[in-house]
Amino acid sequence: MINLKALALAACVAFISTAASAQSLECGDDTLCRVKAAGTLKIGTKDDYVPWSYRASDGSFKGMEVDIGKKIADALGVKAEFVKVTSANRFEFLAQGQIDLMIASASDTADRRKIVSFVHPNYYSSGYSVLLPKTIKATEWKQISGQTVCAVQGAWYNKPAQQEFGVKILAFAGTAETEAAMKQGRCIGLLEDDNQINVRLSKEQWADYQMPLPVMAETPWGMAVRHDDQFSPFGYFVAGMVAQMHRDGTLLKLEADNGIKNSAYLIKMHEALKDHIN
Repeated sequence: MINLKALALAACVAFISTAASAQSLECGDDTLCRVKAAGTLKIGTKDDYVPWSYRASDGSFKGMEVDIGKKIADALGVKAEFVKVTSANRFEFLAQGQIDLMIASASDTADRRKIVSFVHPNYYSSGYSVLLPKTIKATEWKQISGQTVCAVQGAWYNKPAQQEFGVKILAFAGTAETEAAMKQGRCIGLLEDDNQINVRLSKEQWADYQMPLPVMAETPWGMAVRHDDQFSPFGYFVAGMVAQMHRDGTLLKLEADNGIKNSAYLIKMHEALKDHIN
C-alpha cells in the first residue's frame, strides 16, 4: 500500500532542496547570498586553542571565537558549521572555498593579506613570548639565543623569533605536540601568543613555569574572508558585526565568559567605538 503522507513529505523535501540549490546557483560569487541560500555559515576555527577555540568532551567546538562565530551566524539567520583548521592550513581552506569565514587566532600581517583579506576592525590582539620553566633564569631574549623552542607550524612569529633573536624552532602541527616535546626535553620552552601563555600560567599544572621575557610585536587578530569577499555584502556584513560587538561590549563579555581577563586591546576598542550618548 502506498503511503501518501510519506510520498508527500518526500516530495516536499525534494522541492525545498531543489529550490535551495537553484537559489544557490543563482547567487553566483555572492557569498552572502550563498550562505543565506544554504542556511549554513562554514567557519574555520582551531580545535586545540583553549579557551579561544577547542573541542569539548562531547566533541563540539567551544571557546570565545566559537561564540563570536555563532553570533555572526545568528545575525544572518543561519546555522554555524565549524570546520577544524590549523595554523598551517587555515588560509588554504579559506582561499579554496572549504570555509566561508576564518576565525582562528590569525594575526593580521602584510604577508597574509596577499593570501586572504582581513575584515576591519580587528577583533583581538596578541604578541609573542616564550613559556619557560622557572629553573631557567633568562630575562632577556639574547640569553636564549641558539636554544631550541617548540612552536606550532604556521605561527606568524616563528620567523621573526628566529631572525631577531637567534632561537631555533622545532615546529609541530598543534599545541598538544609542542607540550609533549617540551616535556620530553626536546626544547627549552614554548614560543606562543602571550595571551595563551597567560592562560596557561593561571592553571596549577603550569605552576613551575613563567613568562620572563618581554612580549614582542603585539599584532591584532583578524577575521578573514576571500579576496573577492572583502568589498562585497558578506565582507561588509562581517566588518559591521565586529564593529558592533566592540561598540556594545559583546567582545569584552565573551572574553570574560570564557575565563579570560579583559585585554587592554578590547578595552581600548570598546572605549573608541562605544555609543557616546550612553
